[in-house]
Amino acid sequence: MSADQNRPGPGTGSEPGFGAGSSARGGPSAPGWSGDDRMNELETTMWRSERHPQQSSTICSLIILDCVPEWDRLVAAHEWATELVPRSRQRVVEPLVPTGPPVWRTDPHFALSYHLRRMHQGPDGSMDALMTLVQTLALTPFDRTRPLWEGTLIEGLDGGRAAYLLKLHHSLTDGLGAIQLMSLVQSRTREHTPDKPTRLDASGAAGSGVAGSVAGSSSGSRTPEPEYAGEPADDDALSITVDGARHTLSQLPSVAAAAADAGISFARNPSGAAGEALRFAASLRRVLSPPPAPPSPLLRPRDGRVWVMRTLECPLAQLRAAAKRAGGSVNDAYLAALLGGLRRYHERHGVDIDELPITVPVSLRRSDDPMGGNKFAGAMLSAPIGIVDPAERVAALRGAILAQLAEPALDSFSVLTPLVNRLPSGVGAAVMGLGAVTDLSASNMPGLPYDVFMAGARVERVFPFGPLPGVAVMAAMVSHVGTCCIGLNIDGTGIKDVDVLMESMQEGLDEVLAIGR
Repeated sequence: MSADQNRPGPGTGSEPGFGAGSSARGGPSAPGWSGDDRMNELETTMWRSERHPQQSSTICSLIILDCVPEWDRLVAAHEWATELVPRSRQRVVEPLVPTGPPVWRTDPHFALSYHLRRMHQGPDGSMDALMTLVQTLALTPFDRTRPLWEGTLIEGLDGGRAAYLLKLHHSLTDGLGAIQLMSLVQSRTREHTPDKPTRLDASGAAGSGVAGSVAGSSSGSRTPEPEYAGEPADDDALSITVDGARHTLSQLPSVAAAAADAGISFARNPSGAAGEALRFAASLRRVLSPPPAPPSPLLRPRDGRVWVMRTLECPLAQLRAAAKRAGGSVNDAYLAALLGGLRRYHERHGVDIDELPITVPVSLRRSDDPMGGNKFAGAMLSAPIGIVDPAERVAALRGAILAQLAEPALDSFSVLTPLVNRLPSGVGAAVMGLGAVTDLSASNMPGLPYDVFMAGARVERVFPFGPLPGVAVMAAMVSHVGTCCIGLNIDGTGIKDVDVLMESMQEGLDEVLAIGR
C-alpha cells in the first residue's frame, strides 16, 4: 500500500495502468503484470517471513455492489482476466536453498472454481455482519502451493445489494496493484460488451480489446487453458536453485562497477564524496531507527491474531477543501483525522499523549512501471497526535511528511533485503517484525472518479484492508466516485473496545472535515 505524496492524489484516476475506464474499442491495452518471473527482494522478504497470522501478508479489497451481479458474466470476466494477467495463474516455487528469490511458475492444476467463490451472508444482511464474515475470510491462510488470490461474491446484503471480496498475498502486489487488478474485471457500462480482450504476450503487450470490456463479457464456452511462452520444461526446485545462484553472480559486475565509480568520485573530490557519504549515513540512521516517540501503552499488548475490520467514509471534496484550508495535502488531512481519532480514544481512557510512532508507506512507482508488483517504501515518523487544533495538526503533518520524503535513504530497506533473503527465514521474520515499533500504519491510494460495473452491478464503495504487521491499527483509503472509503484493520488483542475507538475515529474525521466548511 502506498501514500499519495509520490503520485497523483486520490480520485484522479490517473495512476498508470488503470484499465477500467477503457472503451471496448480503441482504448489503451492492459499493461504487463510485474514484468519478471522472479520476486523482487521486498516481495521475497514478505513471502519468506510470513508467520500466520501474526505476520500475515494478506491484503483485501471489499467492493460493495448495488445489486447481485450475473454469476456467469462474473465467471467469464475472471476467466478472461486471468488470461490477461498470467501471474494470476501462477504459483510460487522456491529454490532448494535461498540462492536467489522465489520464482513464479504456471500452476498446471489451476482451477478458477477454487479461486472464485460464491456464498450467502445469511439472515443478517447488515454491514456489521458482512465485516464479521470478511474478517474470517481475510484471516484464512492461503494455500501456498496455489496462485495467491481469491475472489468471493457475497450475496444477501440489505437492500438487495452484494459484496465482492478480493484477497491477495502481498508478495503478488501492493495496494495500487490490487486496484489495477480489479480494473480488469470492471466495465464502464452495466450492459455486457461482446468484445473480449486478448491475453498479454510475453512482452507485456495485449492484442485487440482492452481490460475495460472484461466484466461485460458473457460466459460463452470455456476458454482453453493458455500456453504461456518461455516456460522451462524442467521447472523444479533444483533448476531454480541453480538459476538463482547464476542470477546472484550476474549482479556482481554491476556492484563492482558501482564501487569503482564511487572510488573514482572520491579520488576526484574527496571532501565532496566524504560529505555525501556522511549525509547518506545520517539519513540511513534516521530512516532505520525507530521514531523518537515511545509506543502508546494503551495500544499494547497486541499480537496480530485477532483482526477486527471497520469502515469510515467521507466526501472527497470536503476532505480536499479541509486540506487546502489548512495548507496540506489530502493525505495530510487524512492522517490528521486518524490521529485526532486516536487522541480522543486516549482521552477517553485518561491517557495523555503528545506524539505517536506511525508508518506511512510511500509509493515508488514510476509512470512507465508495469502493473502489479510491489514498489513502495515505509517512512516512520513521530506524529503530532497531541495537537488539539485539527488545522494545526494538518500543517504539522505536512512538514513531517515532507521531511521524510526528502531523506536520501528513504528506500534503504531495499539495500538490506538481498542479504536478509539469503539467510534463514526466521531472520526475515525478525526484520519484518520491526514494524511493531509503530502503533499506526496509514496508506492512501488513488481511485476512480467515475462509475464502474462488475457483471451488471454498479460499484458503490471500495474499502481496502491491509494486514497487521505489528501495528495496532492498519488504515487504508481509496477514493471512489467522490467518496473516500477508509478501511481499518484493528488488532483486537490490543484494542478490546473497538466501538469506542470507532466513535473516536468518526469524531476525528468530522473535526478535520469541519476545517473546510
